[in-house]
Amino acid sequence: MTNSDNSAHKPCFEALDNSDDLKAFREKFLIPKSADGKDVIYFAGNSLGLQPKSVRTYIEQELKDWEQYAVEGHTKAKNPWMPYHEFLTPQTAMIVGALPEEVVNMNTLTANLHFMFVSFYRPKGIRKKILIEAMAFPSDYYAVESQIRYHGFDPAECIIEVKPRANESSIRTEDIESMIEDHCDEIALIWLGGINYYTGQAFEFEKLTKAAHDKGITIGFDLAHAAGNLELELHNWNIDFAVWCNYKYLNGGPGAIGGCFVHEKHLRDESLPKFLGWWGHDKKKRFLMEHKYIPIPTVESWQVSNPPVFQLASLKASLDIFAEAGIENLRSKSEGLTGYLEHLIESVHSENVEIITPNDPQQRGCQLSLRIKKSGKSLYNELMSRNVICDWREPDVIRVAPVPLYNSFEDVYNFSEIIKEVLN
Repeated sequence: MTNSDNSAHKPCFEALDNSDDLKAFREKFLIPKSADGKDVIYFAGNSLGLQPKSVRTYIEQELKDWEQYAVEGHTKAKNPWMPYHEFLTPQTAMIVGALPEEVVNMNTLTANLHFMFVSFYRPKGIRKKILIEAMAFPSDYYAVESQIRYHGFDPAECIIEVKPRANESSIRTEDIESMIEDHCDEIALIWLGGINYYTGQAFEFEKLTKAAHDKGITIGFDLAHAAGNLELELHNWNIDFAVWCNYKYLNGGPGAIGGCFVHEKHLRDESLPKFLGWWGHDKKKRFLMEHKYIPIPTVESWQVSNPPVFQLASLKASLDIFAEAGIENLRSKSEGLTGYLEHLIESVHSENVEIITPNDPQQRGCQLSLRIKKSGKSLYNELMSRNVICDWREPDVIRVAPVPLYNSFEDVYNFSEIIKEVLN
């Protein structure tokens, strides 16, 4: 493709950016600079979101209150630390489509996965297997293996992997449904990524949840790549539980505190085993120092310890921005950004690049996974040398994620020009 052909798209990005009602939100984030002082093209929000400019103020407020009040900051701080996690609940519920009592920010993603499996992986008789996607994120796979071993079983016998068909990259919903049908007497739990980290495929939450529940099977989702990316309805879809990290699309900072959802139908089920700690105990009686545990009648009963306030403050800065922008508005822009990116990459007509992410916007978030058939790592390194920050996943994929809060259509266009030059 010639430069003159691709330049025909230049007015398109200008028109798209001019009509973007969310373009001002880019100014709320700190974008890394290249050596010449220009903004890099940052398409790695699926690994670590950018820092909101307001984060420093939010954290400095807690540092100031720690300095002024010390331990009394738990009750006297401008934002008292004792209930601080509750200040994030409304925005968190909005982002994942939940009731406020169904969500809490606590621990980290894999820690929360283990906490949830204690309650929801209940092997009994021959029903002891876990259904999981073949290309699950390694940490999830390790956790599933360890939970199976903890119960005295062999992972080789108790993990059922669902895979794409031959010569396909995505897993068909009907194939997961067939697997559920064929193994329903053996499956104790279904555990899937909301969006597969490698291919960028978004699973059909509602259909799969119904298929699981029709067979009496519990189902949970890892929303690491879905929270803050898709428009979710966890409560209405009747999902049993979910966990996620807050450092990707939710911009909570490196190693940010994780998020957790448990459907309201499980909140008062005293038969569910769980690990207990004093932050899950009745708030009114917490400091009576009694040894009789009374669970909070919300997902907060899964908490064991008071959460790190500085991490909550960092996340609160981003969640306030999400509340201002609106997740439905962000999702609408995201579909436009990613669709434009898809169009420009396909217009390059390179046999070395294959988009393995589904082309249906309902089956993906903002990420496109580009399979590079030859010299993929070299191509990735060349992109990075040209101030494009994306990420590489072995063995052959470059992941590119234009994030609607801070990426523009001009970013997408400039990326397409650079990758075209590199490929040529």
